[in-house]
Amino acid sequence: MMEAKETAYTLCPKFEKAFSILGKKWNGLIIDVLLQEKTQRFVDMAHKIPMLSDRVLTERLKELEKEGIVSKSEGLYQLTDKGIGLEEVLASVRNWSQDWVSEEECNFSNNSC
Repeated sequence: MMEAKETAYTLCPKFEKAFSILGKKWNGLIIDVLLQEKTQRFVDMAHKIPMLSDRVLTERLKELEKEGIVSKSEGLYQLTDKGIGLEEVLASVRNWSQDWVSEEECNFSNNSC
């Protein structure tokens, strides 16, 4: 009789850190906006994500700067190499959402998918 082996799941600290960044509300959208147009002014990003308050956008951009994902120079924001490295990740999430998320599940109406 074979015994069932139980494998303990261990969370990789690097994976956990990645999700603490990407899982934070608005971060994925901010990164995606910066991937679409490489250099952006704050006001332009605020217009592209209208449901995001200026206060929260400011907080998230500072956090993303601290993580080395976004840099700011002369009032312009852009992704660092670390941030650009998320392009394939976000493309995969976009593809998954096209296949698995219905329009009814969306919290806001934005027909630009």
